[in-house]
Amino acid sequence: MKKLPLFALAMFLCLTSISAQELALVRDNDQFGYINTQGTVVINPQFEKAGDFSDGLAAAFKDKKWGFIDRSGKWVIEPTYDKVKEFNSGYAIVLKDDQWNYIDKTGNIFNTPVQEKLYDFDKNGIAFYRVEDNIGLMGTDGKLILEPTYREIKPFVNGYARVKNGESWGMIDKTGKVYIPVEYSEIGDYSSKGIWAAKGESYGVINGGTFTTVANADKIWDFTEDSNLTYARNNKKIGFINSKGDWVIEPQYDKARAFNEGLAPVSNDKEWGYINEKGDMAVPMNFRDAETFSDDGLAPVKLKKLWGFIDKSGKMVIPDEYEITAGGFSIFSKNNLKGFRNGLARVKNKKEWGFINTSGKPIGGKWFQNVENFSE
Repeated sequence: MKKLPLFALAMFLCLTSISAQELALVRDNDQFGYINTQGTVVINPQFEKAGDFSDGLAAAFKDKKWGFIDRSGKWVIEPTYDKVKEFNSGYAIVLKDDQWNYIDKTGNIFNTPVQEKLYDFDKNGIAFYRVEDNIGLMGTDGKLILEPTYREIKPFVNGYARVKNGESWGMIDKTGKVYIPVEYSEIGDYSSKGIWAAKGESYGVINGGTFTTVANADKIWDFTEDSNLTYARNNKKIGFINSKGDWVIEPQYDKARAFNEGLAPVSNDKEWGYINEKGDMAVPMNFRDAETFSDDGLAPVKLKKLWGFIDKSGKMVIPDEYEITAGGFSIFSKNNLKGFRNGLARVKNKKEWGFINTSGKPIGGKWFQNVENFSE
């Protein structure tokens, strides 16, 4: 009696895993389709234009109109729209007959109190709501989370958003509650590791609600979730600070990028290498350019004109045969990554694009006119 439910559960989990698999938009013979993470074409190139998958659906363009398809390539919402944006939290913005509306995943119009510009819902289920010059927040129930209060609200990062009134910046949480008072001339995005800010010409770090000035800093970059350190500048040189505002690695580099996997790219005299969080040189400055390590333990580096990948010892494990870029061709493309993500890297081989795995082998055995990063 127990075998059937267990079997059914196993089948359900298997099917769920398959249906939730990420897909990448590809262009072949000037038509757009999708591949899976094994490189197999799962939706044949057939669309004139298309977007990344988001919230389980992708925008596709055929016969001069936009609609939305599912992961099987089936039209879930027929192509009847002049313009569309991607789905998030169950809703997308579409243009039809010169009228912008929110629609749900069945194509039904979602009525809200918005009378001016419509803003996309984000993955938190929050959209901006503008009345004249002020912006508030609206939830997916169409009700206001926050009355229009601020002149500017930036997108939420890790559950918090930067807000501006007049010339001053602060930060709110997803409920609209003030997290950092609007009293700073600049402020960085939220990270649990730390938040940088500026008061006048003084740059520092907000820790436990207290602003601590970083001695002599004239710029600070955002903390990430991957390290307790971020990079900062003093008199045209870059070093690294902690969330208490202390210089941990003194300013001595011309350029730098973020720590991940315990290493950060740094540059002097146009040569790049990697340091550890103690400031020791872990990989010598032998490269023309270098990017941040991925969670896969590999980093893109440029020797001459092309890019390869090194491991944390500095060993070149994938030869410098490729071009890489953060950009993509999708009209919805944003925040695309350089290097590896979940075991795959988007690269250009001569004039064609595809993905390689951490062993340097192309997936699927086929290259395309272009490819996007994988998305759900």
